[in-house]
Amino acid sequence: MNSFINFFDAINNFLQMGGTLLWVILFVSILLWTLIAERLLFFKFYYPQLHLDWLNSWEERSDKTSKTALFIREAIISQAKINMTKTLPIIKMLIALCPLLGLLGTVTGMIHVFDVLAITGTGNARAMASGISQATVPTMAGMVIAISGLYFNKLIEERVSNETHRLADLLRYH
Repeated sequence: MNSFINFFDAINNFLQMGGTLLWVILFVSILLWTLIAERLLFFKFYYPQLHLDWLNSWEERSDKTSKTALFIREAIISQAKINMTKTLPIIKMLIALCPLLGLLGTVTGMIHVFDVLAITGTGNARAMASGISQATVPTMAGMVIAISGLYFNKLIEERVSNETHRLADLLRYH
């Protein structure tokens, strides 16, 4: 129990060290990882049934050679792609937002450093270090979240591409 409390104290100290903007980055991070987890769970649990439904609806058709059948096939593939990419634009936007919020944290921290310099001069190294810390921690946090988010975004995009091609191959248009 004591290590659990120490863990949350360390997180709280880290968030305090980074200033107010680090709380915003934390919120964006939670939202980003929730959406990434939702997409991964979608592919694990919900997509297989949808995939079977689309295949069954195509297989039940007697006409697979007409122009109408081609349009229906394209509609099924489009619907599948829409379902698979539902939250990807939001995920991409949040990934792009993280480094920008980190940069804003850098600017805010440097303003704090310049305020300290204006008030106390260059003699108060401790106050300047606080501002520099406040400037670098949000930048690091934003970059770490964005880089890890990029990996999972690419993973999901590749899965969407593979599943779209696989579905297109399985829905044979004779």
